[in-house]
Amino acid sequence: MDELPPDPFDSDAPEGDPSKEALLAILQTLRTEHRAIDNEIKALAETGVMDMLKLKRMKKVKLSMKDKITFIENQLTPDIIA
Repeated sequence: MDELPPDPFDSDAPEGDPSKEALLAILQTLRTEHRAIDNEIKALAETGVMDMLKLKRMKKVKLSMKDKITFIENQLTPDIIA
């Protein structure tokens, strides 16, 4: 899991916005992967065997996934101006 997941909103995607169902599926996948990386980081910390470079990479991937999760959640939640 040293690589970033593919970006669901890359420029090579077909025209048009992804459907709500597609966004929910992507969101679920990202949340699962985010949780898995978090567990892997915790396991590394608990065992005391830490490769600092690997740990930094994993944290960067985790943060990138969190940003994508937030972006998709914002796409799914309508802006209500009161």
